[in-house]
Amino acid sequence: MTATLALTIGLAVLIGVSLGLLGGGGSILAVPLLVYVADLPAKEAIATSLLVVGATSVVGVIPHARRHRVRWRTGLTFGFAGMTGAYAGGRLAEFIPAGFLLTGFAVMMLATAVAMIRGRRNAEGRPVPHDLPVPRVILDGVVVGLVTGLVGAGGGFLVVPALALLGGLPMPVAVGTSLVVIAMKSFAGLAGYLSSVSINWGLAAAVTVAAIAGSFAGGRLAGRIPADVLRKSFGWFVLVMGVFVLGQQLPEELRTNPLLWIGVGVIAAVTVVVTVLRRHLASAAE
Repeated sequence: MTATLALTIGLAVLIGVSLGLLGGGGSILAVPLLVYVADLPAKEAIATSLLVVGATSVVGVIPHARRHRVRWRTGLTFGFAGMTGAYAGGRLAEFIPAGFLLTGFAVMMLATAVAMIRGRRNAEGRPVPHDLPVPRVILDGVVVGLVTGLVGAGGGFLVVPALALLGGLPMPVAVGTSLVVIAMKSFAGLAGYLSSVSINWGLAAAVTVAAIAGSFAGGRLAGRIPADVLRKSFGWFVLVMGVFVLGQQLPEELRTNPLLWIGVGVIAAVTVVVTVLRRHLASAAE
């Protein structure tokens, strides 16, 4: 086993931990891991990530289901709608440059991170629905599925906010339900990609086994961490990975310029300070 392969498999455990703990983030880790560590071409990495994340999600949903943290009707409806969009996205990806796909992937990560960090406003006191309205679930599912197929994201970083922020589901339930959706959409997106992309099945199998092992650890931790902490941690995690992926798409002369990254660090620090101050002032006002 080469050092690169060993590192890839070792880091793949984090894919499973992320899925089991956060209900998403698997592809956010898997795509950069396969592109920048395993050195796969972008589209092959995206297709492989769909296989890894789909299989890991199937296994990862088991501990959540045992603890009644899955809304099956919402998850299956969202999932079937998402499969349609995911297959279409996988077929469309054949005609879109890889760099454009990765840039779009990073931009969506950043937008989602901001939404998760900010959270829902005036959420307290609202009744938590047992299942979300079917028309909205179908619409959201198709849109998120299209994104899944295009950029290889299982969609957890979009599904979890949709369920937790818009649908009002408790964060642990949104996490468990999202795994059902992610598995369904990932396999549909993979089917679309296989029409134009070949996969290294040996590497994919090794990464999948490592990710599944990690998912058990993540699933055990999910119910023990406060929902608000889980949501914000998810948001910051996605933000960091989004900045990294976006930075990799910059021209080399910019990517290697230290002034650029100093500026990014300053902006990030200011954002953290402003976020903390706003929350402190809001709490004081109450």
